[in-house]
Order: sequence, then C-alpha cells, then structure tokens
Amino acid sequence: MPRHSRRYREASAKVDSLQRLEIRAAVELVKSLTGTRFDESVDVAVRLGVNPRHADQMVRGAVSLPHGTGKTVRIVVFAQGPAAAAAEEAGADYVGANELIQKIQKENWLEFDKAIATRSMMGRVGRLGRILGPRGLMPNPKVGTVVAEDPAAVAKAVSELRRGKISFRVEKAGIIHTSIGRASMGEDQLYDNFCTLLATLVRMKPSTAKGTYVKAITISTTMGPGIKIDPLSAVRTAEGF
Repeated sequence: MPRHSRRYREASAKVDSLQRLEIRAAVELVKSLTGTRFDESVDVAVRLGVNPRHADQMVRGAVSLPHGTGKTVRIVVFAQGPAAAAAEEAGADYVGANELIQKIQKENWLEFDKAIATRSMMGRVGRLGRILGPRGLMPNPKVGTVVAEDPAAVAKAVSELRRGKISFRVEKAGIIHTSIGRASMGEDQLYDNFCTLLATLVRMKPSTAKGTYVKAITISTTMGPGIKIDPLSAVRTAEGF
C-alpha cells in the first residue's frame, strides 16, 4: 500500500469519495486543498465511452483555454525563411531547421515544451519521431502544430501556444488527462478553462460512439486527492457555456 503524506491525508479527509459535485463546487474545493510550497497544476481526467482501438473513435485535438495554463511554455519552431522570421517575431524560444534537428539527434536536446513545424520541414522533422513521439513533442497537423509556410499561419500557431493552447489524446483506457491551469489561478478562471475543455470534448464525440459518452470526471491538483464531478451536470453546463 502506498504511504501518503500527512498533508495528503488531511486533504483526503475533506473529500467525500462517494459525492459527485458540480463544476463550480469542485473547483472551489480543489483550490481549498492546496498547501504545497510550489504552484501545483490543476489536472482533469475525463473517462469517455469510446474504444480508442477503433480509429473512428479516437478523440484527439487541441483547445485554446481562455485564461491560459498559468505555465510558461518553451516553444521550438522548425522553419526557414520568412516563416522562421515570423516565428521569432511571434515569440518562439528557438527557431531553426537542420541545425536544430541535428542538435536533438546528436545531443538529445529537449529543452522545450511544444514544437511547431512547417509542412515543408516535416520530411526532416519526421526523423525525430522516436525521440519526440514518446514525449508528446512531435508536431502534428491534428493539433495545429504542423502549419503552412505562410508566415501569418506560423505566427498564429506560436501565439496560440503562448496564450495557453493545449492538446489532448484519449488513452487506451478511454481516459483523457490534461491540465487546465495552476492552483494560483482564480476560481472563475479555472471554471472557464474547465468548461471550455469539456465543451470541446463534447463537440468531438465520434458518431460511432454508443451509450454514455462522458462517463466520469475527476479534478485534482498535482499533490492532492481526486474530486469527482457529476458528469451529467458537467456536460449540461459545458454545452451552455
């Protein structure tokens, strides 16, 4: 049996494991349970009624959170020419082409959180699949990180990631795990971010998914216990958000 800290046990004592809360109440409770020396992330787990082994039931995408994630994101852009200049102007941390690819290949350099590539660069960036793929860093058109050569498109992609665009992908067990912010953010901000994420997931329901789509939702901080949210109430709230 894993041993939890005294702080975790005290926080768990304030959570009714059988109760399903509405979104607002859950956000209020999760913020009240923070007590670490660092700014914990606020994470959400949504169990969906899909079978990810079927390609037509794979739920994957991205969403721009209205209040961002509260985290500084380091962005690398694989581009050349005007597209590279646009990426630098938009605030990308690292911009380059072959030299960046070689740096990752030879030095295993991974000092970034998100990667964007222009379409013409993907033939070369694809060689990094074994390095970037397992870490969730590989650019992908489905989440908007593979873009056209148009400088405006590159700048837009960088700006969206900088403002708090997150990507998600359903796991084998049918669960999506992602962060919606930091514990230091206001309740209204976390509420808005949560509703935006859930509304996006609801809109992405595969037409082949049968039965209940959103089966369970849990919200927690990095070091805190999970708080269960009533999925039916949450979906109704998100649909009207």
